[in-house]
Amino acid sequence: DAQTLEIIAQVYESVVTAGVHKAPSIKIAEASKVIENVQRDINIAFINELAMIFNKMGIDTADVLAAAGTKWNFLPFTPGLVGGHCIGIDPYYLSHKAEQLGYTPQIISAARHLNDSMGEFIAQHVLEQLSTQGYLVAESTVTLLGLSFKENVPDLRNTRVIDIAKALQQQGVKVQVHDPVVDVQEVMRDHAIVLQSKQSLQKAQCIVLAVPHQAFIESGWTGLQSLLDQGTGIVIDVKGVLPRDSVPEKITLWRL
Repeated sequence: DAQTLEIIAQVYESVVTAGVHKAPSIKIAEASKVIENVQRDINIAFINELAMIFNKMGIDTADVLAAAGTKWNFLPFTPGLVGGHCIGIDPYYLSHKAEQLGYTPQIISAARHLNDSMGEFIAQHVLEQLSTQGYLVAESTVTLLGLSFKENVPDLRNTRVIDIAKALQQQGVKVQVHDPVVDVQEVMRDHAIVLQSKQSLQKAQCIVLAVPHQAFIESGWTGLQSLLDQGTGIVIDVKGVLPRDSVPEKITLWRL
């Protein structure tokens, strides 16, 4: 009721300096939160689809986005995996409610399907790069750096890095995972994955920088190259955070 709304608003106003918007009803407040996450999911899906297209065209997605970003009203989204307990989940809530009411969402469902497919898309490019560089897929080792759903947090909920690992393992690739941020026991319990310490990692033919934790960024190209067999191999930079102007000569870089 109105009295409860005022009490809750006062509580938030005591800590929120940006101001408090009083929605007319709980339904409207909940709907606003849902569509905020759904909108982000759709925008990322659009950029992910562009990354797929640009990959076939042989042009770099980040370069295209940088040029497009010179227009004042271009929205700055980047390609990548979409996980977590909000953006990757809320579209299903809204779609389910819509279907209960007799409407089948089109854009929302398509965006969710595309974002859920990105792990498989990345894995396929790992396999292609291994073959192109002359490695036997079934004899290759791939190191996944990062397992949480986003950088610098231990949250594993709905992480899509798992999709990359499963897709590679299905093709006979030996996959090892290293993440200094997440809880080792939680990973084992929820995903049956034995996390490797950096020291225990075997030298790999390919490194997938799936989640760019600060520790990985700070180690730079030198740290990544030290994880490759004889310092030679492939680096998959999922979020495009590594500097392209200093790629070591023995490394082949691929990114979304």
